[in-house]
Amino acid sequence: QLQLVESGGGLVQPGGSLRLSCAASGFTLDSYSIGWFRQAPGKEREGVSCISSVDASTWYADSVKGRFTISRDNAKNTVYLQMYSLKPEDTAVYYCAGGALCVQLISRGEYDYWGQGTQVTVSS
Repeated sequence: QLQLVESGGGLVQPGGSLRLSCAASGFTLDSYSIGWFRQAPGKEREGVSCISSVDASTWYADSVKGRFTISRDNAKNTVYLQMYSLKPEDTAVYYCAGGALCVQLISRGEYDYWGQGTQVTVSS
């Protein structure tokens, strides 16, 4: 079965850190650009970060720039989102998605694979 599986979410206090993982099953992740998205209750889904399959270049939303880092480990067929200095407004369900290019993923929502999501809650 071809799928993306997120893990690593949880409850963390403001200022804390979490590392999310996006693992591919049934296909090779390094052929795809991988984006992270999040959706909070009552809010629209937003793109958070993306890493390109072409040159491993990265993109971050302004709201997370300097606090989140995206990376990929092709040997483990996994993409990570390291999150530091978490804020209550980072609370959301986080999803990873795979597609051809980051601009297509983030700007147009064009994807080939979409994960089931992992909950991140930032609260004291």
